[in-house]
Amino acid sequence: MSSSGDIAAALRHSIDSGAFPPGSQLPTNAALMAAHGVSKATVTKAISELVDEGMVFTAKKGGTRVRHRSQVQLPLSRYSRAMTPGGTRGPWETATHEAGLDGVMQLVHVEPVEAPADLVTLLELTPGNSLIYRLRHAIIRPDDLVQLQHAWYPRDIAESAGIDTAEKIEGGVYRKLAAAGHRRATASEEIAVRMPTADESALLRIGGRVSVITLQRVTRDASGRPIEVLRAIAAADRLKFTYDDLPLLPPTAEVR
Repeated sequence: MSSSGDIAAALRHSIDSGAFPPGSQLPTNAALMAAHGVSKATVTKAISELVDEGMVFTAKKGGTRVRHRSQVQLPLSRYSRAMTPGGTRGPWETATHEAGLDGVMQLVHVEPVEAPADLVTLLELTPGNSLIYRLRHAIIRPDDLVQLQHAWYPRDIAESAGIDTAEKIEGGVYRKLAAAGHRRATASEEIAVRMPTADESALLRIGGRVSVITLQRVTRDASGRPIEVLRAIAAADRLKFTYDDLPLLPPTAEVR
């Protein structure tokens, strides 16, 4: 009789070999029980092990499915290429398109909110100022949710740029901000790793042993005014940030 570890190992091998590709459904619990001559509790324990590892997820409809684990590379240059004149893709769509993936940024929610204390500081506002909050999902079609993006903008800037509504923004938010006179000039990013919340685990389809990578970016325009705070969350095994050709010396420094 097989143990839960034996069943998990067999399923893990089938997934890694491509017998069960990403998005495909695993055999039902009843089928696994019959094939291995075990109880439902043993099968459940095996599946839970794979869920914790981030290999599969249990859908509300459709049983247990193999999780997408392909890594998306996000180069720093995605921002400048997204600003190419005549372009219609934002940074996420630019990066995924160049990788041969069908990526899309999906707006989930937008609303005016009162600025909490931490955002008052980051956006250099006064208490009581309001912001426009935008929640977006970075998706690879058809339904692979890779990253959650929470973004806040000073309300006056958001309204002047037309990013305070639920309408689709062709070319991305930065293009609209630039058209309103707030071209992105600098961005400061902080990247960290932590364990996900229960809501993040459910949305990103990850188990208890998969951490998330978090990014906080504060963007300023040419005048030095902060125009955006972005906080993005993704499973740590899904994204690869690359920062090429960063300057390491001041412009006037000489190498000795």
